[in-house]
This record gives sequence, C-alpha cells and structure tokens, in this order.
Amino acid sequence: MLMATNEPVPVDGDRRDMSDAEAAALYRLMTWLSPSFPVGAFSYSSGIEWSVEAGDITDAAALRDWLDAMLGDGSGFCDAVFLAQAHRAASEQDISALREIAELAAAFVPSRERQLETSTQGRAFIDIARAAWPCDGLDGLVAACGGDTVYPVAVGIVSAAHGVPLAPALHAFLHAVVSNWISAGARLVPLGQTDSQRILASLEADVAATARRALESSLDDLGSATFRADLASLRHETQYTRLFRS
Repeated sequence: MLMATNEPVPVDGDRRDMSDAEAAALYRLMTWLSPSFPVGAFSYSSGIEWSVEAGDITDAAALRDWLDAMLGDGSGFCDAVFLAQAHRAASEQDISALREIAELAAAFVPSRERQLETSTQGRAFIDIARAAWPCDGLDGLVAACGGDTVYPVAVGIVSAAHGVPLAPALHAFLHAVVSNWISAGARLVPLGQTDSQRILASLEADVAATARRALESSLDDLGSATFRADLASLRHETQYTRLFRS
C-alpha cells in the first residue's frame, strides 16, 4: 500500500548534489553579480537617463526594445566577448593575450562617462572580490592587464582565477548588466516593479542568445550598431539635471 509522505520525490536532476567546487562557484557568482555587491552599479545608467530625457524611452515597451538592442547589438554583446576572451586567456595563463584583451576593452567604450562607469566598476569588483576571497594567482592576472581593468575583463579574470566555468559566469554577468539597466530605467521613466520584472523575463531568451554568440565569437567579431545609445552616452555628459553618473 502506498503511504503518504512529506519527502520530495526525486527526479533525475535531484539524484546528485553539487560538488563542493560547483557549490562554491554558484555561491560566488550569486554574490559577485548580485545588485548588493558594492561595485556602485546603481550610480550608472549607460546613457539611459539622456534617452528618457530626449523622449526615446517613454514606457516599458520602449525600454524593453532599447535594452534588447543594447544587449544584442551594442555594449552587451561586446562586453560579453571581452569577458569570454579574458576568462580563456586567464585560464590558460596567456599573459600577452590578456594584456591585449584588457587594452582593447578599455579603448572600446564610446564615451568618457562609459569609461568611468566600466573602469570604476571593474576596479571595485577586483578589490572587493580579492579582499573577501583571496585567490592564488589573481594578483598576477590583474597586474598583467596593466592600468584600469574594465568591468567585463575584471569579471572574466576573477572567475577564471577561482575556477568558475565560463558559461555560467557569462550568463550571470549579462543578467546583472540587464538588471541594472532595467533598474535605472524603472527609476527614470518611471516603472513599477511588475513592469520591470516583465521586461527582465522578456529578455531571458535574448540574454541566452547573446551569451551563446559571445562564446562562439573572437575579438574579430566585435562591433556594435547602437548609434543612438552611443550618442546618449556622449550627450549625458552635458545633461543639465542628472541622477546618474552616466
């Protein structure tokens, strides 16, 4: 006779718990790319503030379309490629390649404020991760980059140094970037929490597609076509009333 029980019935995916290394990787990714991780992401809008002021973004649908373009055809894709390439170079201890990737990534941003945004977050990410999670070899990778290390390169080398696999690191990074864009848009349009989550849900497949494309791309595939977003980033520098630093 079957007996009622409160114990969950295992399915195939439940039969094996995560290894210690997998659990550690997941824990660190959830921490490092959480909105509460203190890299100052809340201070930046990546030009969205000017786009709202100019009337390009007026509601949830317009914000969703804008972010979809930034993700797949703009800085989202480019940053994902830089993260993937930096992670691979760091994993292989290819110091020469890592330096070239870091220099190109730093030169690839379209405006002074975007440079401030990505370099400040990159520096904070490395400093805080290094202080809380000491890791052999990380100092050498950071030194190899020279100068300021932009945010996607920072995430790439820290993840590689800790043995965090590239694919989940890349997906988590893109989720964090999109979430911050939505948070900025929600405060500026403004939008409610439900609309914000609807936008995030609607971009799920686009995040996955961008991650897959970045994993298959080389530095030769870099490029963007989000001219209006780039102009927004440039024009934000002289915007009179501002809540954000970019």
